[in-house]
Amino acid sequence: MPAPYRSFRSSVPWLILLLQAVFILLFYFFISDGAGYIPTIAYAAFQDVNHMLVFGFGFFFLFLRRYGFSSIGFNLLILVLGVQCSVLVEDLLIFLLHMERQDSLERIIKAVVSMTAVVISTGAVLGKANPVQLILMTVVEIIVFHVSRGMNHVFLQLPDNITMRHVHLFGAYFGLAVSSRFWEPSPRSEKSRRTPKSDLFSMLGTLFLWVFWPSFNFLLDVDGRSRTISNTYFALAASAVAAFVLSALTTKDGKFQMSHIQSAVLAGGVAVGYTADRIEYPWIAMILGLLASLVTILGSYCLQRCLNPALKIHDTSGVHFTFGLPAVLGGLAQVILLVVQNWDNLPRLGSLVMIHVGAFCLTISVASVTGFLTGSILNLKVFRTIPVSKYFEDQFYWEVSF
Repeated sequence: MPAPYRSFRSSVPWLILLLQAVFILLFYFFISDGAGYIPTIAYAAFQDVNHMLVFGFGFFFLFLRRYGFSSIGFNLLILVLGVQCSVLVEDLLIFLLHMERQDSLERIIKAVVSMTAVVISTGAVLGKANPVQLILMTVVEIIVFHVSRGMNHVFLQLPDNITMRHVHLFGAYFGLAVSSRFWEPSPRSEKSRRTPKSDLFSMLGTLFLWVFWPSFNFLLDVDGRSRTISNTYFALAASAVAAFVLSALTTKDGKFQMSHIQSAVLAGGVAVGYTADRIEYPWIAMILGLLASLVTILGSYCLQRCLNPALKIHDTSGVHFTFGLPAVLGGLAQVILLVVQNWDNLPRLGSLVMIHVGAFCLTISVASVTGFLTGSILNLKVFRTIPVSKYFEDQFYWEVSF
């Protein structure tokens, strides 16, 4: 046992210190803090999204009985490193693509929103990836996500706020591809099971995410329309109602299942993210929220029993049916809404549909291919520090008192 601990101490702290030193040097030479007026509403929305990533996702992933310190601690670690990396990559792309420079608030807002993809991806490998693997995965994914956005901007001429809306889609499928390269733990492992106490903490994270989700979609709306907030709220409300109904109807004893509620109540916010600024009537957003919750709960049964075992994917947190499938539904709803709103202009309609479908497919393809390659690299012997028997344990990384 002492040898692996010495290996952990000799690699993780020095990797973190090296990255931070590199970031400081790059910020010194290339990043200037643009002074400008900070809108109160934009800053408040930024605070909400920051709360989502730190508190929301931190507690949302706290359902593993012996992996609490790591779920919250590593989430904060990759977040603070990833935001700095995202700012640098975004500034480089702005320079290469000759885009308009950003002020300091806009720069950090995009960095924090972009980190949502990374945080979602870590949920797929939660408990299986060590800190070195998580840090390397964060750096690679944030670079690839910005490259994917750049490709959508250059080749498909999509505006910046539209490319950012693929964040849930990219994060889910990148994480699944990475997870496919990790060893699958035994389904009988006690360490990977939930407890009432861990589910309670996880539900607290769900509530944080649910409350602040309208602010997340508001930040992606370049015009700052109030209907973005209202549509997001009504979609979340409808998905929460559907979650309770479907959970009771799909369990054997007719009782609510906490894992259903934790994932399905957020589905409406994910799905409506693509169209929240374009939906004119709240009832449309409510229907989308109901469908998103249905896709999430039914998808959890199909994926966990059929698709994941066939593809040998162990999705620890269920990011596929919590974020991936609702994002797919949201992309489909976006195309349908484009068809309805541009039906009288067929030439333009065909172009719009092809552009958005192309961006959708490009995002999934880039996420899946690069995620698979990243997972293969992370599983090289030099990056593996723990055996499968030590998955889902805090004790390997933290001082734990019993």
